[in-house]
Formats: sequence, structure tokens, C-alpha cells
Amino acid sequence: MPHAEKGMAVGLFGGSFNPPHGGHALVAEIALRRLKLDQLWWIVTPGNPLKSSRELMPLARRLTLSRECAEDPRIKVTAFEAGHRIRYTADTIRLVRSRNRGVDFVWIMGADSLRDFHRWERWQEIARSIPIAVIDRPGDTLAFLSSTMTKTFDHARIDEDDAPILARRKPPAWTFIHGPRSSLSSTAIRNASEGGA
Repeated sequence: MPHAEKGMAVGLFGGSFNPPHGGHALVAEIALRRLKLDQLWWIVTPGNPLKSSRELMPLARRLTLSRECAEDPRIKVTAFEAGHRIRYTADTIRLVRSRNRGVDFVWIMGADSLRDFHRWERWQEIARSIPIAVIDRPGDTLAFLSSTMTKTFDHARIDEDDAPILARRKPPAWTFIHGPRSSLSSTAIRNASEGGA
């Protein structure tokens, strides 16, 4: 697990990153800038319980490729979940917060993840335990209008102009951040490499 000092604002950006790409790097950079983060932890998960592991690249490979994508020194690429045998985001958040008292964390996700967020294990617990920043992704801009999460926690939404203070807010608190978008997707990259093989 990366080191963070008390008083820091730290973004948690988790995913299978199978493979990581410029779209992920763009989400990380937007989060760093718009949320005024001191660090962003790019958490490469052992796997996604909602996705098939059949096409999953080895963790070490995804970790190496993620480090190549993440150029900003404030981005800390890590795979600490594997060492703790963690499968679910709710458990990751609980572990991170218990080991980093005095650090303000915010969960970062692309708008594409928002659509299925209500299918995540203990998703309401997640929303009540950490502020959430949803970063716009192509084709998913309207996800925040129709998703179960946004309807359930509509009262907790803050204006994106207040994004710099999101990490300091008491959850539930979330915002949707518009900005430049990348059309890259891990699924499309995997499909293209299979077609060229």
C-alpha cells in the first residue's frame, strides 16, 4: 500500500486495467487536477467479480503496463489488494481507511462504471463510507441521470465546481466531472489484439 501523510487528499482509482490505456490515464489526470489531490492510488485489482477472468492478463503484466501509462509522479500504481486477498471494493476502502487515519480519501470511477455500480458488493456501504467522483466517459455522460446509484444518492450530489473539496466532505457525497474524454476501452483493445493474432 502506498504511503500517504495525514492531511493529504488521496484518490482511489481501482480496476482490472485489462489492459490499461490512455483513457485510464486521462481519468487519473482529470481526477488529480479537478479534485486537487495530493496523490492518486491506481489500484490494479486481482480481478473483477462482475467480469469473466478468462481473458484476464496476469496481474504482474497489468501492473507493469499501468506503470507505463501513469506518468504523473503523484500517481502511485499498486496491487496491494492481492496481498490482502481482497475481492470487493467495500473491503478495500475499509482496509485503506483503517491504515491511514487522518488522510482524506475519494473513490474515482469512470462514468461507464456508474451504470453497474448498484451491482457491486455492498454498494450502498461504499457510497456511505467514502466520497465518490465520477469522471465522464464517452457514451456514458447520461449514465448519471439514470443509474440506480445516482437516483438513490441524488440528495448527496455536489456541484462539480465544488470538486476540489469533495475529498474533505462527509459521505455520502459525490459529483460528476465533465471534461475531455477518450474513446479507448480495454474491451476494444483486447478484441482488436485477438483479431490481429
